[in-house]
Amino acid sequence: MISNQLHQVFLDQIDFDPIDLLNQKREEKLPVDYFDFYNSVSSVYSSKIEGEEIDFDSFFKHKFLKVPYNPDYTKKSEDLFQAYQFIQTKQLTQENVIQVHKIISQHLLPESQRGKIRNNPMYVINEEDRIEYVACEPNKIESELSAFYEQIEALLDRKMGAVESFFFASQIHLVFVKIHPFQDGNGRTGRLLEKWFLLNKLGSNAVSIELEKNYYLNREDYYNNLRRLGLEYKQLDYSLALDFLLMSIKGLEGNRK
Repeated sequence: MISNQLHQVFLDQIDFDPIDLLNQKREEKLPVDYFDFYNSVSSVYSSKIEGEEIDFDSFFKHKFLKVPYNPDYTKKSEDLFQAYQFIQTKQLTQENVIQVHKIISQHLLPESQRGKIRNNPMYVINEEDRIEYVACEPNKIESELSAFYEQIEALLDRKMGAVESFFFASQIHLVFVKIHPFQDGNGRTGRLLEKWFLLNKLGSNAVSIELEKNYYLNREDYYNNLRRLGLEYKQLDYSLALDFLLMSIKGLEGNRK
């Protein structure tokens, strides 16, 4: 699961201070609330990764200028927006992840499945209608999640620098989507968990980390890096995860001056 296996090689790849770049973004003048703006960016691009036909311009007008749109066009991004607001004031715990999934899945799943761990096998199907990944077996999900959240709790209690925080945040995202505990909304939740951990470690400026937009703009690499670990959960090789783990922190380089 979450480990130090690639820690040093990850650190060796980074020659800049993420905090400096986040401070620069905080100084930018925005026409709307700083947090609402970046929560909107996160919500739209996390939705777009899942194939939702929403664009940021339309959502911005809907959210900040009150331009009306068909509710079907905006509702899933609105759910994500509420979830990103939720994590700004809540601790990253197993119970709160369940609450987040209930918010995210309001228009994805029937009420009986929101925040509920699946009890059936799960296969990720690619665009060619072939099995791309076989997720964690249903009878092992509870124990895997228990170990996962124990590791997160230990990491939250541990002092670490900004670069190290990115290392573990991306691992949290990766491990969660590989367990794939819910019927739907796993990708959205995994990306949100990455942001949530960074908020805990780096403070409120982490809201401006556009990791969801970066994954969307580089979604071919995003999916290839996820595939690289293996076809089945029980055979995953996390030693092959470096390219995935570097995506978010390397995505900050576009803000370097």
